[in-house]
Amino acid sequence: MNRREIIAGLGSAVAWPVVARAQQAATPVVGVLNAISSAGRAHELAAFRQGLNEGGYVEGRNVAIEYRSADGQYEQLPVLAADLVRRRVTVIAALGAPAAVAAKVATTTIPIVFEVGADPVEMGLLASLSRPGGNITGVVNLNSEVGPKKLQLLYELVPTATLIGLLVNPANPNNEIRSKDMRAGARTLGVEVDVLRASTERDIDEVFASLVQKRVGALVINPDPLFTGGIEQLVALTVRYAMPTIYNREFATAGGLIGYGVNLADAYRLTGVYTGRVLAGTKPADLPVQQSTRVELVINLKMAKTLGLTIPETLLATADEVIQ
Repeated sequence: MNRREIIAGLGSAVAWPVVARAQQAATPVVGVLNAISSAGRAHELAAFRQGLNEGGYVEGRNVAIEYRSADGQYEQLPVLAADLVRRRVTVIAALGAPAAVAAKVATTTIPIVFEVGADPVEMGLLASLSRPGGNITGVVNLNSEVGPKKLQLLYELVPTATLIGLLVNPANPNNEIRSKDMRAGARTLGVEVDVLRASTERDIDEVFASLVQKRVGALVINPDPLFTGGIEQLVALTVRYAMPTIYNREFATAGGLIGYGVNLADAYRLTGVYTGRVLAGTKPADLPVQQSTRVELVINLKMAKTLGLTIPETLLATADEVIQ
């Protein structure tokens, strides 16, 4: 090997680590902002990654994911969102309305893809569903639209209930929107709604303890990351206080009486798909808000028996899944 070849070889040896570092630095980073722990959303987060995979992005291969969870402490979301901004992530995936609001406040430049359960225009996240504008777009599920339907389904199960409780998290910006829709549905049925508020696990315990004294005949749980992450607690409390309760489909599959609503895993998958499109170069302003329309009814006959309830055959016939 002559002197020129040796020098060229040394130059390549020096350049290679530099190129490798540059390639590594170029790996896009998705910041996932969540109101509850990642463990509490393991199934849905797997669906989110599946959506990314559909766009050609695989965690650990050509995209990195940094998870930030408030573990139910919603007041921590702005701090976590600011941390993702400081780290200059490529895109923020804000899962749930509280996370979406925190992300929007934290940045006007980093792209944001949200998953929320109420009208993002009414929430002030963007100006138009078809023309989002700015740096934010995402997926909206039908949770707000199916709220009155949940009330109707529960009333079919417990027609003697004249007062129905509505459990909401006051820290969730969707709270007022959904409460308004539920009150309108209650007037149609001729029943009263008592809005019950809980923003911690301890609050949830206290709410259930008050149901008998308030003479609440049945309970509707408003979709919220805190409640979804604490489904086991909710199921146990409905048994302890013999309270007919409806929540999302995951509630029934976890042992609760009845679940009705969007398939959260499907909504998260769509969020992953949109995140992948943003990573590929599409601007959020050019992505109309997508709607997850997969709504399912799940009935748990074992819990119905525990509560001494008979499920009408007409209701069973319309269920997507009946758990024996």
